[in-house]
Amino acid sequence: MRTLIFRTAAPYLTSLMLLFSVFVLLRGHNEPGGGFIGGLIAASAFAILGIAHGVHAVRRSMYFHPMAISGFGLLLAALAGMLSYVFRVPFLTGLWTSVSFLGVKVDFSTVMFFDIGVYLVVVGAITSVALSLEEREDG
Repeated sequence: MRTLIFRTAAPYLTSLMLLFSVFVLLRGHNEPGGGFIGGLIAASAFAILGIAHGVHAVRRSMYFHPMAISGFGLLLAALAGMLSYVFRVPFLTGLWTSVSFLGVKVDFSTVMFFDIGVYLVVVGAITSVALSLEEREDG
């Protein structure tokens, strides 16, 4: 399925899917979505790129190894949960704060960092599985 049309459209489709996955990740606090489904969309984008251009193109486009991304996401999610111990509240209790940055009020929460961690775990794990399956098929 490596037709000229598919190979030409795959990088654009991958870019759009990655942008949409970040949108789904960030809107997940108030509406349906979040880290898991956003990560699945991003992993699907990398799978499409891998089908169109091969595993080497995906590994080139991902600066870090997929399992390193997954490990960092797990660390981020665990740290977001552990931060609640610092404030003497139960594990994974949501904490919120506001920071003024260049005159703009920016809200941060541990829930957001947990969702980003889940996103990275799903992207890394699913992309790693997809790349290993594609490598096995090519070999």
